[in-house]
Amino acid sequence: MSAEHTDGQRTIRCLVAKVGLDGHDRGAHVIARAFRDAGFEVIYSGLHQAPDQIVQAAVQEDVDVLGISILSGAHDTLVPKIIDGLKEYDAFEDTLVLVGGIVPDDDREELYELGVSEIFGPGSSMQDTIDFVRENAPER
Repeated sequence: MSAEHTDGQRTIRCLVAKVGLDGHDRGAHVIARAFRDAGFEVIYSGLHQAPDQIVQAAVQEDVDVLGISILSGAHDTLVPKIIDGLKEYDAFEDTLVLVGGIVPDDDREELYELGVSEIFGPGSSMQDTIDFVRENAPER
C-alpha cells in the first residue's frame, strides 16, 4: 500500500526504468528528479535492464507508475515484453505504463494498443508529465 503525505495525499510510487542497451540516461535522471520534487516516491532501475528485470522491480516495489525510458529504437520489441511480464504477474491493471524517449509517430498507435497510457517525447513539459501521472495513477 502506498504511503501518505502529511497532508493526507497518498504518495505515488514510480519506477523509472532504462531498458535494453540504450546507454543515455540523462532524460531518465531528469524525470526521476522532477517526479521526486513533485512528491512522488521514485525508484531508478539503472542502465541496461532486461525487460524481465524491470518487471521484477515493478512487482517487488509495488509501483503505481512504470516509466520506461528508451532512446535505442527497440521500443517495438522491449515494451511489449515488459507489458506481457506485468500481465503475467497480474500487475498490469494496477500500473500506469508510460514511455519516454524517441518513439516515431508510426509506432505510437501500436504501443497505445498494447496498453501504454502515454508517450512523452523530447521537449515534453515536465509539468504536463507530472499532471498526467497525478490524474491517471491507479488508486490503491
